[in-house]
Amino acid sequence: MNVGDRIPDVLGIDQNGNEIKSSDYRGRKLILYSYPKANTSGCSAEACSLQSHKAELAAAGYDIIGVSKDRVELQKKFANDKGLEFPLIADTDTTLLQQLGSWGEKVTCGRRTIGILRTTYLVNEDGIIEKIFTPKEIKTKIHAEQILDYINS
Repeated sequence: MNVGDRIPDVLGIDQNGNEIKSSDYRGRKLILYSYPKANTSGCSAEACSLQSHKAELAAAGYDIIGVSKDRVELQKKFANDKGLEFPLIADTDTTLLQQLGSWGEKVTCGRRTIGILRTTYLVNEDGIIEKIFTPKEIKTKIHAEQILDYINS
């Protein structure tokens, strides 16, 4: 997906077994972010950054939704372990990740693999992507600050 595209309506099932739809968020802005693996250091840093700044992001009109291919049970454990108070979609078949363009070839430790590309989409009140943070742009420990800097610029 690109800036100007509408995100899919059906996003998936979250860590609590709830179906998450973008239409449920109409009138609110979204931070929809994809991450490679729950409970790993980079993904934990990113999620905790977003959680720590959740109130500031909400004040700017944003809700947060994370997505990875981890199973519901692992997403629930991740949310509980890190105190995350936002939906984490369990996209085990990578349908949403592929639709978003967050699934593809990447290089890790010099090795080419196919997997989740850490990406963040800022979505407006109508479900349209306004900004994409690419894997090379995202600094996991300060990702919420990156988003806030963009929003406030």
